[in-house]
Amino acid sequence: MHTMGNMSNTEEQYLKIISKCREIFLKKDEDYGSSWTIMRTSSFTDQILIKAKRIRNIQETNQNIIGDSQEDEFGGIINYCIMAMIVASESPNTNSNLKSSQLIDWHKRYSDETFDLMKKKNTDYGEVWRDMRVSSMTDLILSKLLRIKQIEDNGGKTEVSEGSYSNYQDIMNYAIFCIIKLREN
Repeated sequence: MHTMGNMSNTEEQYLKIISKCREIFLKKDEDYGSSWTIMRTSSFTDQILIKAKRIRNIQETNQNIIGDSQEDEFGGIINYCIMAMIVASESPNTNSNLKSSQLIDWHKRYSDETFDLMKKKNTDYGEVWRDMRVSSMTDLILSKLLRIKQIEDNGGKTEVSEGSYSNYQDIMNYAIFCIIKLREN
């Protein structure tokens, strides 16, 4: 069982992963511009689902023909979660390119908010994710995606459950934990 002794290490690992994801996010913006801002959150859900199912397929078959690593795919999931939160919260539906400074601010705001959530949950749960398998966390990501799809199909309404936004944050945190575990193994 892991305890709070690992928390500072987790925070350092987490921030390095976010920094790398932000770097990729900005490089992709140079290549593609802000084309992603016209997407609906349901499109991000489906893109994350594609990546998570591919990861699960690699885990189950040990085949990776395309070559993108699980770590790369989890990084893509992280950035798609941030983009979904931006679209849900900022409504940037635009055909023009956004300034890098705006993209950095948004990426930082939503990653910082999710980082704060991770620290709170890690305190309550005692970093139990460190005892989990990457495959189990992949399954949790897929389960949360199915929840989001159901919420989206219900027009965003929930009776007693967390909404899509909270689920994107959980998915993002699980993806980061998966990258940490892959790097440690």
